[in-house]
Amino acid sequence: MAAIDDHPGEYAAPDPIKLIAVRDRALSLDEVFRAVGDDAAGGTALFVGTVRNHDGGADVDALGYSCHPSAEAEMRRVAEKVVAQYPVRALAAVHRVGDLAVGDLAVVVAVSCPHRGEAFEACRKLIDDLKHEVPIWKHQTFTDGTQEWVGAC
Repeated sequence: MAAIDDHPGEYAAPDPIKLIAVRDRALSLDEVFRAVGDDAAGGTALFVGTVRNHDGGADVDALGYSCHPSAEAEMRRVAEKVVAQYPVRALAAVHRVGDLAVGDLAVVVAVSCPHRGEAFEACRKLIDDLKHEVPIWKHQTFTDGTQEWVGAC
């Protein structure tokens, strides 16, 4: 009997980045989840970032995202770092730009790996690095009329 590690499904797929996009329309959980489907994956982790109704103790009235033209290329660069560090079978990341309402999906990322622990770690690394390194900015308007820009990087 072969050792568990001898099975090709225990390793990263040859081309695991399945979907990277910046969109100005509603995001689809189903699209992202389907993109990371892989028969060799024992674990799939999905993170969904939604627009909340408050920030820093203040009520949010409106929110919009904008990005630099390089944002999608930077998302791919971050994804490539993640797949180099973890045995990723499939990875997807989609971020929304434009005006969003409370409850709207702002970002959806997913990673499938041979095991759940790897999937959780890789998904967390993906969303954390996207938030810190990709030039996407959030403009918030609060119910008291004040506004602020929040940079992703």
